[in-house]
Amino acid sequence: MADQLTTTFAALADPTRRAILARLAEGDATVNELAEPFPISVQAVSKHLKVLERAGLITRGRMAQLRPSRLQGAPLREAVEWLETYRHFWQGSFDRLDERLREPDA
Repeated sequence: MADQLTTTFAALADPTRRAILARLAEGDATVNELAEPFPISVQAVSKHLKVLERAGLITRGRMAQLRPSRLQGAPLREAVEWLETYRHFWQGSFDRLDERLREPDA
């Protein structure tokens, strides 16, 4: 079984799923509401929601016949914490690039 970080990044690899998460950051939404901006079927969006749910990135509730989805932050926090360990690497790379670009042409 994959670890949580692997599952999170696999779910985030798809641009449609990232767009769904961005929408859910604004508030809960039903599958029909989430499907509106996409040129794909409601069933396809539902499959994306299942991937996000398995990754723990969303939960799906039940209100009468509606199943609104809600963003869950814990897996995202874990991903950010993992990425933070590499901040010194990319910051150093940007700093060296900045120094190089500021050098006068010889």
